[in-house]
Amino acid sequence: MKHMTYRTTFALDKGTMGRLKRLSGAWHVSQAEVVRRAIALAEEKVTAETDAADVLRALHESGKLLVREQAEAYLTETRESRRSWRGDT
Repeated sequence: MKHMTYRTTFALDKGTMGRLKRLSGAWHVSQAEVVRRAIALAEEKVTAETDAADVLRALHESGKLLVREQAEAYLTETRESRRSWRGDT
């Protein structure tokens, strides 16, 4: 087990405390370990979101996007296809 260096105190509402205790029991780990895992998962999510934004930004900067006419033609085709599929006129 890692040597823990920092101690902290949290004020949690009753519902959050209940979830913390249930997770601790379900995972057979301490409440502190539940908090560590939750922080790690939250950080992964933020990193994934940031990475996706970076990818989108890079795509925009690459200039390899559809020109307006291509995008409008695609949307028109998709709309017509959906109408046909639904039986709309």
